[in-house]
Amino acid sequence: MTFAPSGSAIGMTMREVVAPDGTSLPVRVARAPGATATLVLAHGAGTSMDHPSLVRLQQALAASGTTVVTFDFPYRARGRGMPDRLAVLIAAYAAVLAVIRADGPGRLFVGGRSMGGRVASHLAASGATVDGLVFLGFPLHPPGTPGTTRAAHLAAIEAPSLFVQGTRDMFARWDLLTLMLDGLPAATLHAIADADHSFHVPKRTGRTDAEILDEIVRAITSFIAGRGASGAGR
Repeated sequence: MTFAPSGSAIGMTMREVVAPDGTSLPVRVARAPGATATLVLAHGAGTSMDHPSLVRLQQALAASGTTVVTFDFPYRARGRGMPDRLAVLIAAYAAVLAVIRADGPGRLFVGGRSMGGRVASHLAASGATVDGLVFLGFPLHPPGTPGTTRAAHLAAIEAPSLFVQGTRDMFARWDLLTLMLDGLPAATLHAIADADHSFHVPKRTGRTDAEILDEIVRAITSFIAGRGASGAGR
């Protein structure tokens, strides 16, 4: 299956990757012509790769010159709503990454929305070689239960990381987030003023979802470009 957004040279292709638990995972690739980097983005716990916000982000990033890969975790591929155990999620992400890496995409970045980014972080912390990580709303803690234990493994990640975070995100109390990031020399924070965990902002700000999307795309594109042809640098 191949399609492209109106006015864009990018193409969307579908493929399947079999996870270690035997689940066939749908994988969508938005290939940007001439791209020198590929970004694998995983969905959040309550959504899937077909969530409109993730589809729009994938298309916009591809239109900006980065090939973007999204996929469904096993529980979503099976039509279930409850996320798998973390070990199962990490293994599934690793399987997708191995297939994408075999395509020879050049520089390779990983990340995701909320839970998807957290899974990518565990993959990188366990030794997966990547050129950088992109976190969209990193879930530092459950709402109403502030803490930083979910971030303990981040210190093991050597690759540079971009944290795109709303200042009103209930999954990351701002003082805890900034304190945690101060201890990660390879991390960069891009704050979306007044945005919540879904990157929505109050009407009083006068900003639209489209404008927020543009800001996120610029932040990610700049981060990836800043890694250079070899993926070095911050």
